[in-house]
Amino acid sequence: MTNTLLEASPQPCVPTHSEAAPKQINLLPWSAPFSWLRLAWRDIAAHPLTSLFYGLPFWCMALVLDAVFEFEPEYAMMAVSVCLLLGPFAAMGLYDASRRREQGLASDFMQSLTCWKQHLRSMGMLAGVLLVLALLWGRASLVVTALFFNTIMPSDFDVMEAALNADNWGFVIAYAVVGGAFAALVFSLAVVSVPMILDRDTDAITAAITSMEVVGKNGAAMLLWAVQIALLVGVSAMLPMALGLAVVGPLLAHASWHAYRDSVRWPVNAQPLKHRVISSNSNGKNL
Repeated sequence: MTNTLLEASPQPCVPTHSEAAPKQINLLPWSAPFSWLRLAWRDIAAHPLTSLFYGLPFWCMALVLDAVFEFEPEYAMMAVSVCLLLGPFAAMGLYDASRRREQGLASDFMQSLTCWKQHLRSMGMLAGVLLVLALLWGRASLVVTALFFNTIMPSDFDVMEAALNADNWGFVIAYAVVGGAFAALVFSLAVVSVPMILDRDTDAITAAITSMEVVGKNGAAMLLWAVQIALLVGVSAMLPMALGLAVVGPLLAHASWHAYRDSVRWPVNAQPLKHRVISSNSNGKNL
Protein backbone atom coordinates (compact mmCIF):
# COMPACT_ATOMS: atom_id res chain seq x y z
CA MET A 1 0.00 0.00 0.00
CA THR A 2 2.79 2.37 0.90
CA ASN A 3 4.65 1.59 -2.31
CA THR A 4 1.51 2.26 -4.33
CA LEU A 5 1.04 5.69 -2.75
CA LEU A 6 4.67 6.59 -3.36
CA GLU A 7 4.41 5.61 -6.99
CA ALA A 8 1.18 7.57 -7.50
CA SER A 9 2.40 10.77 -5.84
CA PRO A 10 3.71 13.40 -8.26
CA GLN A 11 7.46 13.77 -8.33
CA PRO A 12 9.06 17.24 -8.31
CA CYS A 13 10.26 18.39 -11.69
CA VAL A 14 13.98 19.11 -11.67
CA PRO A 15 14.90 20.80 -14.95
CA THR A 16 18.17 19.76 -16.47
CA HIS A 17 20.64 22.05 -18.16
CA SER A 18 19.52 20.83 -21.59
CA GLU A 19 15.96 22.00 -20.86
CA ALA A 20 16.97 25.61 -20.14
CA ALA A 21 15.79 27.52 -23.21
CA PRO A 22 18.41 26.44 -25.81
CA LYS A 23 19.68 29.12 -28.12
CA GLN A 24 21.88 29.46 -31.17
CA ILE A 25 24.28 32.32 -31.86
CA ASN A 26 24.05 33.19 -35.54
CA LEU A 27 26.98 34.08 -37.75
CA LEU A 28 26.31 37.54 -39.19
CA PRO A 29 27.72 39.23 -42.27
CA TRP A 30 29.82 42.30 -41.53
CA SER A 31 27.17 44.52 -43.14
CA ALA A 32 24.33 43.34 -40.86
CA PRO A 33 24.16 46.65 -38.87
CA PHE A 34 22.98 48.48 -41.99
CA SER A 35 19.91 46.24 -42.16
CA TRP A 36 19.24 46.84 -38.45
CA LEU A 37 19.17 50.57 -39.05
CA ARG A 38 16.81 50.17 -42.03
CA LEU A 39 14.42 48.10 -39.93
CA ALA A 40 14.69 50.64 -37.12
CA TRP A 41 13.63 53.46 -39.46
CA ARG A 42 10.56 51.42 -40.39
CA ASP A 43 9.74 50.98 -36.70
CA ILE A 44 9.99 54.74 -36.16
CA ALA A 45 7.80 55.40 -39.20
CA ALA A 46 5.22 52.92 -37.88
CA HIS A 47 5.23 54.39 -34.34
CA PRO A 48 6.47 58.01 -34.65
CA LEU A 49 4.79 59.36 -31.51
CA THR A 50 5.96 56.48 -29.34
CA SER A 51 9.50 56.82 -30.65
CA LEU A 52 9.49 60.58 -30.10
CA PHE A 53 8.20 60.13 -26.54
CA TYR A 54 11.07 57.79 -25.71
CA GLY A 55 13.50 60.03 -27.56
CA LEU A 56 12.91 62.84 -25.08
CA PRO A 57 14.67 61.08 -22.16
CA PHE A 58 17.74 60.48 -24.34
CA TRP A 59 17.76 64.15 -25.30
CA CYS A 60 17.35 65.23 -21.66
CA MET A 61 20.22 62.98 -20.60
CA ALA A 62 22.41 64.58 -23.26
CA LEU A 63 21.54 68.06 -21.99
CA VAL A 64 22.32 67.06 -18.40
CA LEU A 65 25.65 65.53 -19.38
CA ASP A 66 26.60 68.61 -21.40
CA ALA A 67 25.76 70.91 -18.49
CA VAL A 68 27.69 68.78 -16.01
CA PHE A 69 30.77 68.61 -18.23
CA GLU A 70 30.69 72.38 -18.72
CA PHE A 71 29.95 73.63 -15.20
CA GLU A 72 30.70 70.76 -12.78
CA PRO A 73 33.14 68.39 -14.52
CA GLU A 74 34.03 66.67 -11.23
CA TYR A 75 30.52 65.18 -11.21
CA ALA A 76 30.71 63.97 -14.80
CA MET A 77 31.10 60.27 -14.00
CA MET A 78 28.23 60.41 -11.53
CA ALA A 79 26.03 61.84 -14.30
CA VAL A 80 27.20 59.16 -16.71
CA SER A 81 26.39 56.51 -14.09
CA VAL A 82 22.86 57.82 -13.68
CA CYS A 83 22.39 57.72 -17.46
CA LEU A 84 23.64 54.13 -17.56
CA LEU A 85 21.03 53.25 -14.96
CA LEU A 86 18.14 55.02 -16.69
CA GLY A 87 19.04 54.34 -20.32
CA PRO A 88 18.15 50.61 -20.43
CA PHE A 89 14.74 51.27 -18.87
CA ALA A 90 13.97 53.97 -21.45
CA ALA A 91 15.10 51.74 -24.31
CA MET A 92 13.01 48.82 -23.08
CA GLY A 93 9.78 50.54 -24.13
CA LEU A 94 11.15 50.87 -27.65
CA TYR A 95 12.18 47.21 -27.69
CA ASP A 96 8.62 46.34 -26.74
CA ALA A 97 7.25 48.46 -29.61
CA SER A 98 9.58 46.72 -32.09
CA ARG A 99 8.65 43.31 -30.73
CA ARG A 100 4.92 43.95 -31.01
CA ARG A 101 5.30 45.18 -34.58
CA GLU A 102 7.40 42.14 -35.46
CA GLN A 103 4.69 39.84 -34.08
CA GLY A 104 1.94 41.68 -35.96
CA LEU A 105 0.33 43.02 -32.77
CA ALA A 106 -1.23 46.44 -32.41
CA SER A 107 0.83 49.16 -30.78
CA ASP A 108 0.25 49.41 -27.03
CA PHE A 109 1.80 52.53 -25.54
CA MET A 110 0.75 51.74 -21.97
CA GLN A 111 2.26 48.28 -22.25
CA SER A 112 5.57 49.81 -23.37
CA LEU A 113 5.57 52.06 -20.29
CA THR A 114 5.33 49.15 -17.88
CA CYS A 115 7.04 46.30 -19.74
CA TRP A 116 10.12 46.61 -17.50
CA LYS A 117 8.22 45.84 -14.28
CA GLN A 118 8.18 42.08 -14.80
CA HIS A 119 11.93 42.10 -15.39
CA LEU A 120 12.91 44.47 -12.59
CA ARG A 121 15.27 42.08 -10.81
CA SER A 122 17.25 41.18 -13.93
CA MET A 123 17.29 44.78 -15.15
CA GLY A 124 18.38 46.01 -11.73
CA MET A 125 21.27 43.55 -11.64
CA LEU A 126 22.41 44.48 -15.14
CA ALA A 127 22.13 48.20 -14.38
CA GLY A 128 24.16 47.61 -11.22
CA VAL A 129 26.94 45.93 -13.19
CA LEU A 130 26.99 48.84 -15.65
CA LEU A 131 27.10 51.29 -12.74
CA VAL A 132 30.10 49.53 -11.19
CA LEU A 133 31.90 49.55 -14.55
CA ALA A 134 31.14 53.27 -14.96
CA LEU A 135 32.59 54.02 -11.54
CA LEU A 136 35.70 51.95 -12.29
CA TRP A 137 35.98 53.69 -15.63
CA GLY A 138 35.87 57.09 -13.91
CA ARG A 139 38.49 56.05 -11.35
CA ALA A 140 40.80 54.69 -14.04
CA SER A 141 40.44 57.93 -16.01
CA LEU A 142 41.43 59.94 -12.94
CA VAL A 143 44.47 57.73 -12.39
CA VAL A 144 45.63 58.13 -15.98
CA THR A 145 45.13 61.88 -15.80
CA ALA A 146 47.01 62.12 -12.50
CA LEU A 147 49.94 60.13 -13.91
CA PHE A 148 50.44 62.61 -16.74
CA PHE A 149 49.55 65.77 -14.80
CA ASN A 150 51.37 65.04 -11.54
CA THR A 151 51.46 68.57 -10.17
CA ILE A 152 47.79 69.55 -9.93
CA MET A 153 44.70 68.04 -11.41
CA PRO A 154 43.89 70.07 -14.54
CA SER A 155 40.52 71.57 -15.20
CA ASP A 156 38.30 70.33 -17.99
CA PHE A 157 39.61 73.04 -20.29
CA ASP A 158 43.25 72.31 -19.42
CA VAL A 159 42.82 68.67 -20.31
CA MET A 160 41.36 69.50 -23.71
CA GLU A 161 44.11 72.04 -24.34
CA ALA A 162 46.76 69.53 -23.32
CA ALA A 163 45.25 66.86 -25.55
CA LEU A 164 45.82 69.10 -28.58
CA ASN A 165 49.47 69.53 -27.68
CA ALA A 166 51.78 67.14 -29.52
CA ASP A 167 53.91 66.80 -26.37
CA ASN A 168 51.01 65.10 -24.61
CA TRP A 169 50.17 62.43 -27.16
CA GLY A 170 51.22 59.79 -24.65
CA PHE A 171 48.43 60.97 -22.36
CA VAL A 172 45.93 60.94 -25.23
CA ILE A 173 46.91 57.39 -26.23
CA ALA A 174 46.80 56.07 -22.66
CA TYR A 175 43.46 57.76 -21.96
CA ALA A 176 42.01 56.39 -25.21
CA VAL A 177 43.26 52.84 -24.48
CA VAL A 178 41.79 52.80 -20.97
CA GLY A 179 38.51 54.36 -22.10
CA GLY A 180 38.31 52.08 -25.11
CA ALA A 181 38.81 48.98 -22.96
CA PHE A 182 35.96 49.92 -20.62
CA ALA A 183 33.75 50.97 -23.53
CA ALA A 184 34.36 47.64 -25.27
CA LEU A 185 33.48 45.74 -22.08
CA VAL A 186 30.25 47.71 -21.54
CA PHE A 187 29.31 47.27 -25.20
CA SER A 188 29.96 43.52 -25.08
CA LEU A 189 27.85 43.08 -21.95
CA ALA A 190 24.91 45.18 -23.10
CA VAL A 191 24.65 44.93 -26.89
CA VAL A 192 21.86 42.30 -26.86
CA SER A 193 21.36 41.58 -23.15
CA VAL A 194 18.49 44.01 -22.46
CA PRO A 195 16.40 42.92 -25.49
CA MET A 196 17.02 39.31 -24.46
CA ILE A 197 15.78 39.99 -20.91
CA LEU A 198 12.60 41.49 -22.35
CA ASP A 199 12.08 38.71 -24.89
CA ARG A 200 13.01 35.61 -22.86
CA ASP A 201 12.69 36.90 -19.28
CA THR A 202 16.11 35.46 -18.52
CA ASP A 203 18.46 36.46 -15.72
CA ALA A 204 21.04 39.21 -16.14
CA ILE A 205 24.05 36.89 -16.01
CA THR A 206 22.77 34.62 -18.78
CA ALA A 207 21.85 37.62 -20.90
CA ALA A 208 25.26 39.25 -20.41
CA ILE A 209 27.11 36.02 -21.24
CA THR A 210 24.99 35.59 -24.37
CA SER A 211 25.75 39.17 -25.36
CA MET A 212 29.49 38.53 -25.03
CA GLU A 213 29.12 35.34 -27.08
CA VAL A 214 27.42 37.33 -29.83
CA VAL A 215 30.28 39.84 -29.88
CA GLY A 216 32.91 37.11 -29.81
CA LYS A 217 31.32 35.21 -32.69
CA ASN A 218 30.58 38.26 -34.86
CA GLY A 219 33.54 40.55 -34.34
CA ALA A 220 33.36 42.36 -37.68
CA ALA A 221 29.63 43.09 -37.55
CA MET A 222 29.79 44.19 -33.90
CA LEU A 223 32.79 46.42 -34.54
CA LEU A 224 30.89 48.13 -37.35
CA TRP A 225 27.84 48.43 -35.08
CA ALA A 226 29.93 50.05 -32.33
CA VAL A 227 31.42 52.51 -34.83
CA GLN A 228 27.97 53.37 -36.17
CA ILE A 229 26.67 53.98 -32.65
CA ALA A 230 29.61 56.25 -31.83
CA LEU A 231 29.27 58.19 -35.10
CA LEU A 232 25.51 58.64 -34.87
CA VAL A 233 25.64 59.73 -31.23
CA GLY A 234 28.60 62.03 -31.88
CA VAL A 235 27.09 63.73 -34.91
CA SER A 236 23.66 64.13 -33.29
CA ALA A 237 25.24 65.56 -30.13
CA MET A 238 26.94 68.27 -32.20
CA LEU A 239 23.62 69.57 -33.53
CA PRO A 240 22.13 72.63 -31.76
CA MET A 241 21.09 71.61 -28.24
CA ALA A 242 21.83 68.00 -29.19
CA LEU A 243 18.33 67.71 -30.63
CA GLY A 244 19.45 64.93 -32.94
CA LEU A 245 19.55 62.52 -29.99
CA ALA A 246 15.77 62.70 -29.74
CA VAL A 247 15.74 60.76 -33.03
CA VAL A 248 19.04 58.87 -32.85
CA GLY A 249 18.25 57.46 -29.40
CA PRO A 250 15.06 55.66 -30.53
CA LEU A 251 16.73 54.70 -33.82
CA LEU A 252 19.55 52.91 -32.02
CA ALA A 253 17.13 51.30 -29.56
CA HIS A 254 14.93 49.89 -32.32
CA ALA A 255 18.04 48.75 -34.19
CA SER A 256 19.34 47.03 -31.04
CA TRP A 257 16.18 44.94 -30.92
CA HIS A 258 16.79 43.81 -34.49
CA ALA A 259 20.46 43.16 -33.67
CA TYR A 260 19.32 40.78 -30.94
CA ARG A 261 16.75 39.06 -33.15
CA ASP A 262 19.28 38.68 -35.95
CA SER A 263 22.09 37.32 -33.78
CA VAL A 264 20.28 35.02 -31.31
CA ARG A 265 17.97 32.28 -32.58
CA TRP A 266 15.59 30.32 -30.38
CA PRO A 267 13.88 27.06 -31.35
CA VAL A 268 10.24 27.48 -32.28
CA ASN A 269 9.08 25.38 -29.34
CA ALA A 270 11.38 27.06 -26.78
CA GLN A 271 9.38 28.99 -24.20
CA PRO A 272 10.61 31.94 -22.13
CA LEU A 273 11.83 31.13 -18.66
CA LYS A 274 8.69 32.70 -17.23
CA HIS A 275 5.50 32.12 -19.18
CA ARG A 276 3.89 35.49 -19.90
CA VAL A 277 1.25 36.94 -22.23
CA ILE A 278 2.04 40.43 -23.53
CA SER A 279 -1.47 41.44 -24.45
CA SER A 280 -5.03 40.26 -24.35
CA ASN A 281 -5.08 41.05 -28.07
CA SER A 282 -2.60 38.23 -28.74
CA ASN A 283 -5.39 35.60 -28.46
CA GLY A 284 -3.48 33.49 -25.97
CA LYS A 285 -0.19 33.48 -27.87
CA ASN A 286 2.88 33.54 -25.67
CA LEU A 287 6.04 35.51 -26.11
